[in-house]
Amino acid sequence: MEIAQLGNPVLRSIAVPISNVWERRVQKLTDDLIATAMETNGVGIAAPQVAQSDRLFILASRPNLRYPKAPKMEPEAIINPKIIARSDEVVKDWEGCLSVPGIRGLVPRSSTIEVEYTSRDGKLHRQEFADFVARIFQHEYDHLEGIVFLDRVETTRDLMSEDEYQKMVIVSC
Repeated sequence: MEIAQLGNPVLRSIAVPISNVWERRVQKLTDDLIATAMETNGVGIAAPQVAQSDRLFILASRPNLRYPKAPKMEPEAIINPKIIARSDEVVKDWEGCLSVPGIRGLVPRSSTIEVEYTSRDGKLHRQEFADFVARIFQHEYDHLEGIVFLDRVETTRDLMSEDEYQKMVIVSC
């Protein structure tokens, strides 16, 4: 699917809740988002990033060129998520975004979150995520709220080009 780029109004809008997870359109969107995340080396992707204003994102952590140290997990559809609790501990780490190509930012995020969401099979889940997976969840959740990672960066000194970030990653591996 084509990725909406920064400046597209859908990225700054609050996404609409999904009323029927079994709807054919929702199931197809879920499949398309998973395929798009895999093709673009994303570890997550939200419906607004493909110009769909739905409260749905894919959580798909796995090591790849963009995130070589990411933990591996099966892609999970996260529908109508809520963040119930956040840890007091906040950690700054580098993030990028398919909708903001070429830029990385040092973003502060809660290290642990407790969440509720519905999966694509209609089941309600309540669980805790930590570290990198919690970061992905918060990043994608922000997309549903019309927020991009640049809004969370504390200073422009916490930004760098993707090329410089890749040089830094290669050195640290």
